Amino acid sequence: MGDLNIQVDAAPEFRIQALRHSIPKVDMVILTHGHADHILGMDDLRRYCDMRDGEALPVYTNEEGEERLRSIYGYAIRDRPKEHGYPAFLPNQMPSMLNLSDGVIHSFNQSHGNFKSLGLVFIERRTSKKIAYFTDCDSVKKKAIERAKGADVAVLDGLRFKAHKSHMSVEQAIEVAQEIGAKKTYLIHMTHHIDHAVAETKLPEKVRFAYDNLVLNL
Repeated sequence: MGDLNIQVDAAPEFRIQALRHSIPKVDMVILTHGHADHILGMDDLRRYCDMRDGEALPVYTNEEGEERLRSIYGYAIRDRPKEHGYPAFLPNQMPSMLNLSDGVIHSFNQSHGNFKSLGLVFIERRTSKKIAYFTDCDSVKKKAIERAKGADVAVLDGLRFKAHKSHMSVEQAIEVAQEIGAKKTYLIHMTHHIDHAVAETKLPEKVRFAYDNLVLNL
């Protein structure tokens, strides 16, 4: 977003993806929630702390995410790394609106079964480009949909065709996509129950399944 590189979550294979896509820097991290598939790659962010001259990476998350962050990475919760080459994370509670030099990030608490996760809408200041990002949720609140409307890209949780207690089904995701009306919508977090090539033929024209190593340029 502008000159800012914002990393949303860090899955266990984060290091592989960072190398594959030559991520040059990370200025801040947003942790949507503390589940293993979103947090267990965060130790690999240590290299980006080195590149900040040892300055800790700010991590914005919700209460549950911060609790998990402190529990798993207690050794890294500090203003500066203990030693060169160590990670350092500075936890912050994500506000409803984070106003940054290069844009604004709106956040929304969303239901993820018995947990809470963060839904996000990014608006770049220079171009007014908008990305809506709602993963790991069983629904998207009306307030979040209103803020996301007209997004250039919407990214939505779409686990499978069958209903699930903590994720949106493909049908639910399509309904949300139609309400948002983004130029393009990608469904993520699918399970093996979805045959990508076959199932994609059943999606509306502006809705597609995401895939590994998908890169979007707005």
